[in-house]
Amino acid sequence: MKRTHHCGQLRKDDVGKTVSLTGWIDSIRDHGGILFVDLRDREGLTQVKANPNSDDANFNDLVNSLKPESVIAIEGEVEARDEANSNDKLPTGAIEVQVTRLVVHNISETPPFPIDDEKGDKVNEDLRLSYRYLDLRRGKMQRVMKLRHLASKAVRDYLDGEGFYDVETPILFKSTPEGAREYLVPSRRDPGYFYALPQSPQQFKQMLMVSGIERYYQIARCFRDEDLRADRQMEFTQIDLELSFIDREDMYALVEGLMKNVWKEALGMDIPTPFPRMSYQDAMNRYGVDKPDTRFGLEISDFSENFKESSFKVFSGTVKNGGVVKAFKAPTLANVTQGEMKSLEGIAKSLGAKGLAFIKVEGGEWKSPIVKFFSEEEKETLSKELSLEEGDIVFFAASEWEQACAILGRIRLECAELLKSRGVLEIPANQFNFLWVIDFPLMSYDEDEGRYVATHHPFTSPVPEDMDLLDSDPKAVRGQHYDLVLNGVELGGGSIRIHQTEIQRKVFQDVLAIPEDVVESRFGYMLEAFKYGAPPHGGIAFGLDRLVAVLAGTPSIRDVIAFPKTQKGQCLMTNSPSMVTDRQLKELHIETLTLEEETAE
Repeated sequence: MKRTHHCGQLRKDDVGKTVSLTGWIDSIRDHGGILFVDLRDREGLTQVKANPNSDDANFNDLVNSLKPESVIAIEGEVEARDEANSNDKLPTGAIEVQVTRLVVHNISETPPFPIDDEKGDKVNEDLRLSYRYLDLRRGKMQRVMKLRHLASKAVRDYLDGEGFYDVETPILFKSTPEGAREYLVPSRRDPGYFYALPQSPQQFKQMLMVSGIERYYQIARCFRDEDLRADRQMEFTQIDLELSFIDREDMYALVEGLMKNVWKEALGMDIPTPFPRMSYQDAMNRYGVDKPDTRFGLEISDFSENFKESSFKVFSGTVKNGGVVKAFKAPTLANVTQGEMKSLEGIAKSLGAKGLAFIKVEGGEWKSPIVKFFSEEEKETLSKELSLEEGDIVFFAASEWEQACAILGRIRLECAELLKSRGVLEIPANQFNFLWVIDFPLMSYDEDEGRYVATHHPFTSPVPEDMDLLDSDPKAVRGQHYDLVLNGVELGGGSIRIHQTEIQRKVFQDVLAIPEDVVESRFGYMLEAFKYGAPPHGGIAFGLDRLVAVLAGTPSIRDVIAFPKTQKGQCLMTNSPSMVTDRQLKELHIETLTLEEETAE
């Protein structure tokens, strides 16, 4: 019996047709011996009706054997439901199918949890991941998988139209350990040697530009052995692009067109372009983070100049020592509870603050342990700059610039959540605020290592007018680096690359202080390739999992990956990672130690 229609396809126009449907039994209802079955496949539900048949005992036995989640095929005639029994909530709610033939492919045992959107969401995630094949049957998860497919297809279609080649790059690569921790793969043929799984195809895609491919893309699998969280997995999927003979403006226009196509095809939504742009410095100063959520205000202001002579020594002393004083207003949040305030203080302390200074405006008064130190002029400045009103609260951070920004950036987001829980702040589900964050510093100084490190990666080209500062003041050099941010999520980042051997070597050795032998070992082939006519080029990479999570309106990328790992890096369905045999280890020339043996050594 072959399917003629999907379970979400039949309508009133199909009444009278003989059809065949296949799928899973979503629910069974017995109405006086007549069974009503909701049959489900990935496209939806159709109600089918099975009457007892006095002439066919086998048919009756099959009908009576049915259980939810069993897989069946039916043949029958489409009938119109009467008005009273029509279901307006279902696309197929105006019809049902009278079963004349039934094939039972598989009888299901009782599932460990309900295959239901509302009830399934309340099931412990570990249990759902242990039976992920059942979790994926839920309508919600089917829609997410379809959304992911539509987004991927929109990417491929758009890039194909823009002249890109889809090129695969190797999964087994060489170790380049200056980034995130890598997964290592031992080589059986070369004892003591290892491959690494790629954190991204970065170096290969640059080699493709040297190869003359000009426009490359790949929906690539990438790997990082790092601690997991809601928006991070050890294996993830990246939309990877690289182009020759372009500048930043070309990249912005291309990516904006790509996102426009994805949102149109996946959500049927037109998003406005071009996207706004904001410098890294501006983003940090106003929002305390380089991936700001601009759907709400609560912007941070700088009061360093106003408090440099203040009698409140915490503020004035910070400014004199080269630090800053910053503040922002959370309107109507003066009623913050003791528990909520304690939580906010804990967050500030986790970021290096000694506490969290604040002022509440209540009953026409300013209430705070620190307000007694403020002059009338300082209070007037705060009131005017922040437009303080009854019920507001002001939070302060006094520290070196980056730390002060980070503290208030986190407190700002926490306050937004508190305001949302009180119904004061509402953000529409279909509000998508895209933003380019640009002009990042090329380098930052790592105090622990005592050297400069690349803020993006060491292949990023400096802004041309800052090139001379590489020798005199590396920290002041801006990189041609750009991040695409959406609603506080970094969708992806990229840069215009260095394409000249002498500049790339200078960055490696003179600025990043990577020893010459290490440079040759890890990047020698790239420096050699650049000698043979490397074009100007640049690229960008997007996290497909993060992008789909935003489209689906979920905070966790585990919800949009078919078979994700838990926060502990485990696949509960297959019980991996797992032990391997001694024979396998011997073939790889590897000996393992127990924790006790390792500690003893």
